[in-house]
Amino acid sequence: MRRWVRRLGPVAVLVVAAVTLTGCGDGMADVRCPWRAEPVAPFVARTFPAGASGTVLVAAGGHVRYCRGVGWADRRAHRRAGCDTVYDVMSITKQFTAVAVLKLAMQGRLRLGDRIGRFLGPVPADKRRITVRQLLTHTAGLAESLGDDYDPVSRETMVRAALASRLRSAPGREFRYSNVGYGLLAAIVEHAAGTSYERYLNRYLFAPAGMTRTGYVLPRWRRGQVAVEYDDRDRSHGRPFDHPWAADGPYWNLRGNGGMLSSARDLFRWQRALTGESVLSAWAKRQLFGRHVRMADSDDHYGDGWVLSDTDVGEVAWHDGGDTWSLAVFARSLRDDRMVFWVSNHAYQRHGWNLEDAQSELTIGALCRARTD
Repeated sequence: MRRWVRRLGPVAVLVVAAVTLTGCGDGMADVRCPWRAEPVAPFVARTFPAGASGTVLVAAGGHVRYCRGVGWADRRAHRRAGCDTVYDVMSITKQFTAVAVLKLAMQGRLRLGDRIGRFLGPVPADKRRITVRQLLTHTAGLAESLGDDYDPVSRETMVRAALASRLRSAPGREFRYSNVGYGLLAAIVEHAAGTSYERYLNRYLFAPAGMTRTGYVLPRWRRGQVAVEYDDRDRSHGRPFDHPWAADGPYWNLRGNGGMLSSARDLFRWQRALTGESVLSAWAKRQLFGRHVRMADSDDHYGDGWVLSDTDVGEVAWHDGGDTWSLAVFARSLRDDRMVFWVSNHAYQRHGWNLEDAQSELTIGALCRARTD
């Protein structure tokens, strides 16, 4: 999230003010798979802009078919990007929050139809009917954001501000993308689980999936593992934790809706976990990828922390995330087990490239070619 609004590409149609921009549009449906697709490597080489940096991973059949870093993870240290480089995955974080909620439902600690007052204490009259499900699907009517990601806001302050904020629409009436709603979900996870948000995710999501490079602070990062972010004038803005963070991770304008750090290989492990039942039951996965609400001005639908789009490779579940410097997309075919994750720590160049312009082509094009290598 950030204090100003950035230019938008063909896919990014919803802007979240303050360090997470998340674009959830219907541009994925516009990309067609070629009759005869070339292998992934040359496709990525010609689609990922020269000068940009990041990592691209493509998988199918339970195996990584392509994984390569492009450019620099840290220019000053001459450290190249790679498959184990750790990045801020921004609003892709929302799917982890959604899975944590579904896991708690599996454990009988909450119900998706519960009203938020069960977990958040006294709730003003205009918000008493808001349910956990409405937070998951961005239909609670809450504001997009309540300030900058790095404002030193505690959980209690965030919850109090969210409950005092003005609704943009009546609960349950329409889709309105809200980082605030996912911040409240993180607070609900802590209340229902009786432990911190990250510790719950680490124990019940990441550990069963074999993910060792995903989290806020529990992985005990070495600085060299984490990519430096660069703006459109090639200036360094450091690593995510170089900005104001609390001792246990980002402050609460960001926690639960963004800011998670992860690597391409770990997200491949996450993909494999979602194809089985090591984390979620079949019932919970139906909830996660259900078409719960049609998104505004779009043919796409929103599940629980995922966008659902009909594309040339069938139904695709995906989510993107972005800030002033970086951009990422994680997408998986629901018809088979193809997936693509790509992330850039230098996604914009003034008077040059803008990775938002290539977002749909790079994502669906890579899924089209996932079985060619």
